[in-house]
Amino acid sequence: METIVSSGTRELRIGGENPFCIIGERINPTGRKIFQEQLRRGDLSRIEIDVAQQVAGGAMMLDVNMGAPLADEAELMTAAVRLIQGLTDLPLCLDSSIIEVLEAGLAAYQGKALVNSITAEDERMEAILPLVKRYGAAVIALPNDEEEIPAEPARRLELARKIVDVATGRYGIPIEDLVFDPLAMPVGADTSLVLTTLETISLLRDEFGVNTTLGASNVSFGMPARPAIGAAFLPMAVNCGLTTAIMDARSPQLVQAVKAADLLTNRDPWGGAWIAAHRAAQAAAAAQPQAR
Repeated sequence: METIVSSGTRELRIGGENPFCIIGERINPTGRKIFQEQLRRGDLSRIEIDVAQQVAGGAMMLDVNMGAPLADEAELMTAAVRLIQGLTDLPLCLDSSIIEVLEAGLAAYQGKALVNSITAEDERMEAILPLVKRYGAAVIALPNDEEEIPAEPARRLELARKIVDVATGRYGIPIEDLVFDPLAMPVGADTSLVLTTLETISLLRDEFGVNTTLGASNVSFGMPARPAIGAAFLPMAVNCGLTTAIMDARSPQLVQAVKAADLLTNRDPWGGAWIAAHRAAQAAAAAQPQAR
């Protein structure tokens, strides 16, 4: 099953036989005090840097979150979408917990966006799914509700079924436009949690054939040597059926891990992309001035 998103000029296919989709996570003020201050002042200059770094790192889509405290998030989302679409033709994932912000972003967006996100909560589905349908977007769905983040993969699958039934049955949204987040929890809190995430990915793949995504940095939160943990986790998740992740596209270690997973799962026929990337890195290194 392929999920298709687009900008005004570029189409991106997620899943199927396509390479793993890297969604750059960096355009997000969470934990970035200077960026938050800039956004409150209406200064979007940092976004230009974040876009350039993530595109250079290999991002195939960019997540856009304007959740700076005390800022007009809807106005910022509109401005950010327009700015980013003037800088790159990569599709965007519009990320907010506020309905008005998502609507503002969708209204400004040129193409078919990915919306982040809905849950199995009735109120949230009723608020966001009509927007997804109206704008012809795809949406990330999390299998939790107002009562719980389920500990058991089987319960997460039950809530995923509810989302599928409501989205496809009530709102006529194609199932391929639902991208499920299996709920990646930090391994530092409980070392069994990653196994729960991996099992959930497998269950979603086996029952629905849907594409799946997650916040890759969630897994290593609070732990030292986080890139090493992420680089080990992502290929494991790919083998279970993960097809995309919101991750740090500036990290060569993480990007190489998913590119290697593509190679090892036959999504990089004859290793063409892996070899080309290696040669490009060698050429870039050779072009650097020699250290004296």
